[in-house]
Amino acid sequence: MEEKLFVRAVKGGKTTKIITLNGKKMRKIPSTIGNLPGLKVLNLQNNLISSVCSELSTLTQLTVLNLGNNLLEEVPEEVKYLTSLTKLHLFGNRINRFASGVCDGLKNLTLLNLNNNQLTYIPKEVSRLESLIYLSINHNQLTSIPRELCFLKNLSELQLNYNQIICIPEEIKFLKRLQKLFLARNNIEVLPEVLCHLINLRILDVAGNVIQIFPSGFPYLKLKEFYCEGNPLFLMQPVSAIKQLDILSLQEITSRFIMNQLIEMNPFLMEAIEWYPQIWDTISKGRICAICGKSFLTIWIECVEFVPPSKREWKGGGETERQTHTNWLSLHEP
Repeated sequence: MEEKLFVRAVKGGKTTKIITLNGKKMRKIPSTIGNLPGLKVLNLQNNLISSVCSELSTLTQLTVLNLGNNLLEEVPEEVKYLTSLTKLHLFGNRINRFASGVCDGLKNLTLLNLNNNQLTYIPKEVSRLESLIYLSINHNQLTSIPRELCFLKNLSELQLNYNQIICIPEEIKFLKRLQKLFLARNNIEVLPEVLCHLINLRILDVAGNVIQIFPSGFPYLKLKEFYCEGNPLFLMQPVSAIKQLDILSLQEITSRFIMNQLIEMNPFLMEAIEWYPQIWDTISKGRICAICGKSFLTIWIECVEFVPPSKREWKGGGETERQTHTNWLSLHEP
């Protein structure tokens, strides 16, 4: 059947540039593919192909190969000989490994789509895909991002949604041209400070992780779209603040001392203060810090407290509107 389909598809003989045989229930790529040295585009998605023929490696002028939604279990070794290849689609297979040396010859590859497979790791050799601009490995079983991936200096978009990634490597700072980073629905706990070095980053999606706090340089990112819903961002956990070198007034110092002593039930002050109603009037305006438990009268950033956040809708770029929460810090106020 495959041979007949190819005969029908090859209308221009050896000069054929494009073959599209999607959804034909093909189980293999016929060896006659090797008779088409000038082929530029080969679309074979939505078939039943479990392996590729060795003749595929002779298609050195091929620029686009689409084997999406088939039954492949590895990124085939034959593709490393496709030196002109710019786009490789292998989504929706059963791929759990890369064949040895498969990245060696793909010097011109700009797009690699491995969505919906069974990958548990990305080989270190991925750093050899030096022209790669778009890399998508959504819906796999990755637990880490190899540092070598961060040396792809031309990478503009990286999609790693729906994996099991725990942390982001420090080397991500080297992706200077990265504009879109998608890490939704993983197990990431911390966003490293070096993430803030990505000066060209415009879209960041970290929704559905276990992130509690953002790095201090986060406000300096020039993001156009940011998604972070589904993270435990609002735990009652204090954040250190730089204490300003202000000088407290004598009234503040005295008031704090009296209020703290009254809390400790100092009998002398409790008896004496009954004779001074103006003092009662002053200290009645005091408040208790929710974190350290000490009293204060006027504004003074010593401790901070997370309070229920407001909700803000973020729109644009996604299929649905998303909501993100903003942390508000409660300061000591009179």
